[in-house]
Amino acid sequence: MSDSVSAEGGEARRDFETSAHYPFDLDWMSATGKGVRVGIVDSGVEAAHEGLRGKIKHCWEAKTEGDRVVFVETDVGDSAGHGTACAGIVSSIAKDAELHSIKVLGATGIGDGHAFLAGLEFAIKQRYDVINLSLGTTKTQLAVPLHDLLDRGYRNGCVLVAAANNLPQPSYPSVFSSSLISVSKSEMKNPFEFGFRFGDVIELTAPGVNVRTTWLNNTYKNLTGNSFACPQIVGIVALLLEACPEMTPFQVKSMLYSIARSNQNVAAE
Repeated sequence: MSDSVSAEGGEARRDFETSAHYPFDLDWMSATGKGVRVGIVDSGVEAAHEGLRGKIKHCWEAKTEGDRVVFVETDVGDSAGHGTACAGIVSSIAKDAELHSIKVLGATGIGDGHAFLAGLEFAIKQRYDVINLSLGTTKTQLAVPLHDLLDRGYRNGCVLVAAANNLPQPSYPSVFSSSLISVSKSEMKNPFEFGFRFGDVIELTAPGVNVRTTWLNNTYKNLTGNSFACPQIVGIVALLLEACPEMTPFQVKSMLYSIARSNQNVAAE
């Protein structure tokens, strides 16, 4: 397929650096994501799964009409499992977040690049508070339109979080870290103990090895990959936005850096 896009594969209290921009303390760690709208651009979601029942507000699917890609409400679910897995991880951290599925990938976890662009644009137009992008492409012809969409989302106040490529080569959109938050996997287990690699293109690290989450046919599965680190950060962002909903994408990233630096200081003690 041309221009293809695919899926990327009890806490101690601590003092975080805060400022007037972040007028809250560790109360965010007891938040549940209530009132935060999360868009998941992926392979769809099995909304009837016991671990997701009542958590999926809308399921949208890409349809081609002539030379346009449009999105219609659907109950087709998820034939790949990837989107269901990501939704389960977000929900495991932010149990009351409102999840919205935007299906752009097929049964093999691969889809058309134009559907991906349309899905991202659709999610931005819906003004979701956080958008999970556990997918990417190495097609350079998609780089410019993706970058433009990310900038638009950033200006509209959408916090965009993307998974790095599992293979040792850059992929879009994760390399555009000026407009989004990029994530790769680590072997840590606690999602609250994520790391931040200041100066790297892929900035955040989060649990992504043997992550147990929701899967097809009302089952659960242990999964490894950057795809499953990305929704860990999306869940954390949902908690932060419930605690301080007026934060901009820039402020969210700054807060994540502050928390990660605190995590690293604690680990070094």
